[in-house]
Parts: sequence; C-alpha cells; structure tokens
Amino acid sequence: MAFPTAVNSQITDSVTQSGVKVVGDSPAVALANLYQATAQALANAAQNATMTQQQLNTVAQAANVQGIATLYSLDTATTGVATKKVLGS
Repeated sequence: MAFPTAVNSQITDSVTQSGVKVVGDSPAVALANLYQATAQALANAAQNATMTQQQLNTVAQAANVQGIATLYSLDTATTGVATKKVLGS
C-alpha cells in the first residue's frame, strides 16, 4: 500500500498499476514492431527479386529475337552477294 496522501489510495494504486502495465507491455510491443519491420523488408526483397527476374526475361527475349533475326538475314545477305556475282553487276 502507498504512503498516506490526500488522494484516495485506490486511485494511486490504479495509476501505479497502469504504469506497470505499460512497462510490462513494452517488450511485446517492441518485438511486434521488429517482426513487422522484418516482414516488410523481406517482402520488399522478394518483390525486387521478382521484378528483376521479369526484367531479365524481357532482355533475354529481346536478345533471342535479335539473334534469330540475324540468323535469318544471313541467308538473305549471302544470296544477294552470290546473285550479284553471278549477274556480274
């Protein structure tokens, strides 16, 4: 029990218990904040990895298309050079 004051002891006890509750809840709240921040960071990392993979797939597809276009154009260019030599122009 608190020392005698002009305030009702039930009031001082309730204020003291409120303070103890806040102090007691602090570790749980701190860990909850840590877990939330960690989850957000991991979610951002996964999202960045997914976006990077999509971008690399786009680049790979463009390189593939360019390579195929080059392969198809080689035959045409060779035919043009041979035709030019045959016709002598």
